[in-house]
Amino acid sequence: MIQSQIVESIDPAATVITKMREQGISSLPRNYALVYEFLNTSDSAFIREYGALGVRPTQSQLDDIGMKFLPHHHGVKVVEETRERISDEMKGMIRLFRQDQATRQRYSDLLGDTSSRMSGQAASGSDALDALVQVLASATGDTLEKAEAIVRQMVDRASEMAQVKSELEEYKRLATVDPITGLSNRRAFDDRLSVVYRDKPSAARHALLIADIDHFKMFNDTYGHQVGDRVLSVVAKVMKSALSEDAFVARTGGEEFAIILEDASLDIARGIADRVRLVVERTSLKNHYEGFDCGRITITLGLCMASDAADAEELYSNADMALYVAKDAGRNQVKAFDTKLKLKKMLRFNR
Repeated sequence: MIQSQIVESIDPAATVITKMREQGISSLPRNYALVYEFLNTSDSAFIREYGALGVRPTQSQLDDIGMKFLPHHHGVKVVEETRERISDEMKGMIRLFRQDQATRQRYSDLLGDTSSRMSGQAASGSDALDALVQVLASATGDTLEKAEAIVRQMVDRASEMAQVKSELEEYKRLATVDPITGLSNRRAFDDRLSVVYRDKPSAARHALLIADIDHFKMFNDTYGHQVGDRVLSVVAKVMKSALSEDAFVARTGGEEFAIILEDASLDIARGIADRVRLVVERTSLKNHYEGFDCGRITITLGLCMASDAADAEELYSNADMALYVAKDAGRNQVKAFDTKLKLKKMLRFNR
């Protein structure tokens, strides 16, 4: 009872602030979010890179890690910077248009003035006409040169705008990609799962699989985080190879993966889950050069059909429940959710 009270009294915010003070990190909202995630993450790459910062990291170093592992927290910053760049480029384009317009107006005025003078001095001889022609030719050449310069600057501005667009597209991509596995991340998964129930008739043919790498902590503790990252990468690649292109696969955190299947019955979904499990089981991780053999990698999966849940939150909860039943039963297997599992859980909590 005393231990429980001590645990409940821990203030996460105070823990984050203490950590920031210890490292001399300024109290910016994005820094708070970064330290909070570091204290709560199981992402070995994130832990390793943040841990290497040491005391008094620069804001640039913090932002680099934040952009890599928590790009969604930097969304406002990226959008603001991009908006400023676009605004500057647009202002520059407007200035160029105005310069071009002013140049053309001066040239038009000169043409009108020259025409009047040539008409009035037609009888004064060829010398006067030659002088006017020279003035006109010089002005024409100067106008063309300025026009060409303005066109070149406009092309440069357009190229810069295209670069800004490209950077925004890359940011959008990175914001939904897990940096270790290259799969979709938790943010992308949540967005995709929320779409399942928008069309009620088709929702019933969706299935959610949640998979955990068995004894993943052992890989990290025995061989180090670098090998742990390699395990995650290998499992992701093998899972992807065992699935059709229309299956949505994501790393949702730590050693957990999620798969969303469309147009699948329970039997089909169960078969796909077991195929993924077997393909991973047949994969071993060896490094002959460094002399280690991680042995066989296995995964455990929980399955729930969308028809067995009212919404995305319940669908995930049910699949997660099935996953833990499979773990309790010995791991390296697939369990599908049914109402009996929910009843057993309710009875367990009511004891």
